[in-house]
Amino acid sequence: MQRIARSTFVTQAFSCWNWKCALLSATARSLVYLAGMAHSSARGRPAIVLVEVAYVTLTSGFYARLQQEALGLRSRLLGNLAVALVVPGLAQAFDLLTHRAAGATAPPRATLAVCVFTFVSALFHLYVMRHGVFLTVRDRSLLDDLHRVPRLIAGFVLWPIALFSSLSLRLARSVESQAAL
Repeated sequence: MQRIARSTFVTQAFSCWNWKCALLSATARSLVYLAGMAHSSARGRPAIVLVEVAYVTLTSGFYARLQQEALGLRSRLLGNLAVALVVPGLAQAFDLLTHRAAGATAPPRATLAVCVFTFVSALFHLYVMRHGVFLTVRDRSLLDDLHRVPRLIAGFVLWPIALFSSLSLRLARSVESQAAL
């Protein structure tokens, strides 16, 4: 009986874990930590990176699943805020606490680098999830998702340009319509 309960718990836990994002996040964030600490004289650099790899591998899949669930909120704005700010903010706070508890606190430069990376990464994650990529409920492999990434990166980079162009066109039309009155 207890074995069945454990098996169900493990199955439930992994059904709420986005393995695609866990793998990619652990790899990317560890590289950012290494780059941020490259010229640092911080003691225990390997320990800091190992804590980061372990923490991110275990938790990023759950955070990504929370973000994926936030996409389904009635309010698109609320869902976007949860994906881009709330979940990454919680993740960063717990990451900092984990490093302190392990006695492997990162230097300020590495922490800042990871915070900036996390924010940009969360925006990109929101963008690709809205386009159906890196979701675990789809019958699409990680390789299929990775094939779509170059086009999504281009779209993500060009998105602000398209947004500002659209806003400037609206503003110009508004000015023209007011001038016609």
